Amino acid sequence: MYTLESLQQLVSQCMKCPLHQGRTKTVFGVGNPKADILLVGEGPGHQEDIAGEPFVGPAGQLLTKAIEGIGMSRETVYIANIVKCRPPGNRNPLKEEMESCIPYLRWQVKLIRPKIILCLGSIAATNIIDPDFKITRQRGQWQEKKGIWIMATFHPSAVLRDETKKKPFWEDFKELKRKSEEILG
Repeated sequence: MYTLESLQQLVSQCMKCPLHQGRTKTVFGVGNPKADILLVGEGPGHQEDIAGEPFVGPAGQLLTKAIEGIGMSRETVYIANIVKCRPPGNRNPLKEEMESCIPYLRWQVKLIRPKIILCLGSIAATNIIDPDFKITRQRGQWQEKKGIWIMATFHPSAVLRDETKKKPFWEDFKELKRKSEEILG
């Protein structure tokens, strides 16, 4: 059985897929190890690769504002990604890369034991909710799996690229707050 610390150590030495060849640091996750809410993105970008922490660039700043906008903080939630190493050129992770890395995320879920998971973007949603998930059609809808409430919203970087996604993104965070109050009290 792992602890978050031993799992993070294992991830830091991982060479299961070619992504390890270009990494500066693995990006394991950050936040409260006993968080009720887990936010999951797709993978680290350039700034995350350097810092070893998820969502620290412009998309991370928007994510932090959204979290704080509903009265929470990065320290009260846990933030992780599907893949723990940066794909070259910030491309989407390949199927094989995600398949190599997703067991680490499953262990993070087992160890953190969140009550709610918010998928940030379609890659997280297709890996966690359903392979056929359509982010524009199905974002903002709750599903329960194994006692965990799961919803997807747009990835913060998509919101930065497309202003029309800003309002639904914010609505999804308000729904996250509503759901957390409903099930957490």
